[in-house]
Amino acid sequence: MTAPIESFRDLDLPAPLLTALAEVGYETPSPIQAACIPHLLAGRDLLGEAQTGTGKTAAFALPALARLEIGLYRPQVLVLTPTRELAIQVAEAFQKYAHHLPGFHVLPVYGGQSMVVQLRQLKRGAHVIVGTPGRVMDHLERGSLVLDDLRTLVLDEADEMLRMGFIDDVEWILEHTPAERQTALFSATMPDAIRRVAHRHLREPQEVKIRAATATVAAIRQRYWQVRGVDKLDALTRILEVEDDFDAAIVFVRTKTATVELAERLEARGYAAAALNGDMTQGLREQVIERLKNGSLDIVVATDVAARGIDVPRISHVINYDIPYDTEAYVHRIGRTGRAGRQGTAILFVAPRETRMLKAIERATRQPIEAIALPTRETVAGRRVAQFRQQIADTLEKEDLAFFMDVINRIEEEECFKAHEIAAALAFLATRERPLQVEETGKGWDLATAAPTQAAKGERPPRENRDEILTRRRAFSEGLLTRYRIEVGRMHGVTPKEIVGAIANEGGIEGRYIGQIHLFDDYSTVELPKALPGELIGLLKRIRVRQRPLAIRELSASEADQLPERRRPPRPAGDRDMQGRGEAPRKWGGTKRPEHGNADKHEHRGPPKTYADKPGKRFRKD
Repeated sequence: MTAPIESFRDLDLPAPLLTALAEVGYETPSPIQAACIPHLLAGRDLLGEAQTGTGKTAAFALPALARLEIGLYRPQVLVLTPTRELAIQVAEAFQKYAHHLPGFHVLPVYGGQSMVVQLRQLKRGAHVIVGTPGRVMDHLERGSLVLDDLRTLVLDEADEMLRMGFIDDVEWILEHTPAERQTALFSATMPDAIRRVAHRHLREPQEVKIRAATATVAAIRQRYWQVRGVDKLDALTRILEVEDDFDAAIVFVRTKTATVELAERLEARGYAAAALNGDMTQGLREQVIERLKNGSLDIVVATDVAARGIDVPRISHVINYDIPYDTEAYVHRIGRTGRAGRQGTAILFVAPRETRMLKAIERATRQPIEAIALPTRETVAGRRVAQFRQQIADTLEKEDLAFFMDVINRIEEEECFKAHEIAAALAFLATRERPLQVEETGKGWDLATAAPTQAAKGERPPRENRDEILTRRRAFSEGLLTRYRIEVGRMHGVTPKEIVGAIANEGGIEGRYIGQIHLFDDYSTVELPKALPGELIGLLKRIRVRQRPLAIRELSASEADQLPERRRPPRPAGDRDMQGRGEAPRKWGGTKRPEHGNADKHEHRGPPKTYADKPGKRFRKD
């Protein structure tokens, strides 16, 4: 009888992978990980039926990494995904798990991204390729992607590729890979077409069927906030301020470092907060939990591992500051509240690219998660004023104020101030650390209103008109905006949209305060408000775009004058990725337009290609 798998150490994974798993808070393998990893480590083919949110990415990524030859900079693992969003997520997961594998390189390839950049990166070498079928085919036909050393091929969400019309493309790719490869196919459902593909291309596959566990959490009110345009910490503090039933909270983050950083930043804002992570001794951990129980601590910032087993009845809120990697972790997290017959609240921060996990969580908990808007500055100010008034009323009712009345009377007589003027000064002094008026700018760097944008409400934002553009240009000419240099450019494949998204989402600067962006070969310039706070500059320096830190710094006047004349890159032709849904299905017998990259020189791919009616028999028509 096989012993039960209770930890990742029971799976014979290499030490560097175990270290990375511990750092991201993984402790116990999910059912699909426990079932699949032993088969894949043994080199067997696998047919897995599993929903999104069950942890299947780690189920195939960990054994694939364990079998890599790091010194060989050639594609050894190929993962096919239906959409560009999923390709990016899977590539990021590989990068995270391989954090302690020196020299490891993963490359996502998908339509809509510069072909020239991908060609350059492929030439440099990569251990793992994650891509959409159409773009992988392009590289195979060009000869830029060579799979002679391929060891593992993974088909992720095969039923979705079938639904989107990619299944013929997938079969063509399978026929152009080494016959001795290991193949793993994952699908949420198993229609006949997928089983036929498995029968043709998998060798005696082991079958694993995992259904996502569903849990009813009726005692917990679940809500989510779409992360857009405001610093997450600023959003967290505003939400906590307006929660009527807030008593204590656990805030979940992914890494041990993040627990300390976020706890310190919350303390700086006046909250009684502390970190809880796996690096702490048992004594310190017990001390934090005891403080949470007795009320001397209101917020604990924790990782999944450190928070296991916490049972504190006064925990009214669970905040998922970082979205969990699978639905089981989410259910474990929110189970820290809603105990002992009390109502609990769970709030989830969801970035736009994480909406797939949000839907998986809704299926797992069998209830919809309510979207919430970020409280406005006026709402927060109103709440603070109401609390201040209540404090005054309670003090007048319960305390003996005769001595203080005498002090006020003497000030009024001797200093010639009126009583209401003295009261206003005392109110200012009493609320200096937590002002009743919420400033327009602050540590959250919310440079305008905190009201939810139309994009956050799911509406399409209006296109900027000419007057707004002219106003922004005047702001630069009048010195309100200045140019900053960031260390990512055209050769790294970056787009202005990615720069705006990173600065807005991670830095908390609204898009309308971001001026013109100029892309150069190995760096870019961006117009931002002049004299940004030092703390914000420090944050922006660490933000990564295209796996490169921005390392932002303000340009001096002499540097700005010496900037080279910017050339507009050629417009890419024929982007098959439509509205983020992946590449449009390729029809057999059709033609394909040549694609141009966005480098300084156009790249010509020759005449259009015509294909035969059957996969595997393609040829170039001269």
